[in-house]
Amino acid sequence: MNDFNAVSWDDDCQDDCRQILRLAVREDLDRAHDWTTVALVPIGAQGAARVVARQAGVACGMRAISLLLSETGVDLRCQFLVEDGAEIAADSTLAQLHGSARDLLTIERILLNVVGRMSGIATLTSNFVRQLIGTQARLYDTRKTTPGWRRMEKYSVRCGGGHNHRTGLFDAVLIKDNHLAQWRRLHPLATLADAVRQARQFIARQAADFPQLAQAIVEVEVDSLTQLADVIAATPEIVLLDNMDLEQLREAVEMRNHQAPQIELEASGGVHIDTVAAIARTGVDRISCGALTHSAKSLDVALDWD
Repeated sequence: MNDFNAVSWDDDCQDDCRQILRLAVREDLDRAHDWTTVALVPIGAQGAARVVARQAGVACGMRAISLLLSETGVDLRCQFLVEDGAEIAADSTLAQLHGSARDLLTIERILLNVVGRMSGIATLTSNFVRQLIGTQARLYDTRKTTPGWRRMEKYSVRCGGGHNHRTGLFDAVLIKDNHLAQWRRLHPLATLADAVRQARQFIARQAADFPQLAQAIVEVEVDSLTQLADVIAATPEIVLLDNMDLEQLREAVEMRNHQAPQIELEASGGVHIDTVAAIARTGVDRISCGALTHSAKSLDVALDWD
């Protein structure tokens, strides 16, 4: 199986999260104070609260809470009752916080926004993945992410049981229709297979200077069975079948199986929670779905005082 690099809670993901949290703090405090809390809550007041999920789903963002406490330097201690990726029932307590009442009130909304967003993506992904049970298809995210949040959102997809497509333009070669439109202006008689071969030749030339390219996946987008028949000759690792209906997808799978079974087929376009199961049953290997990140609704998460 050819696959892209999976996003984990590594140094890069944590660094992105810290930058998001710093921006969130600036948005709420603007280098000043939470004046409501300062006016009403005395210095030294202590409190305890629980992070509670009002809805059932998949928890995500617990590690982000730890970074938020570290980044803001608040006087709070946190006990986690679930881990990222855990399935949770409605009214589950995810974490318990103890310490400065002022600090609890100041970070409340930032914490809930981040946990709600990440848990919402993980939950939606899990709902999609359940539709694929009994098929060979794997569910992938896309680059249709919130600017700045990409690694955190892709991490959330993984926590929900999904797979990560390429993180960015730097870690794979994906030849899409607009690339081909420009390429064909210079090569009007060339085929899709020629474009794949040129990409592979480029990778071979650059691998000495950019070692990460040596294992780069080459994927090409097609929107017709005629284009698929053309590109199969160059055996790219993956062919993306763009906006094909179910009958076209089944025919594409049959063509691939007979001519180049090592190629993986990815269905994209028109993927919704009520269509993904039928798409998976056509026999494609992958299904990519931008809705996992661009249309996920935040899970309802609240802070309840003890």
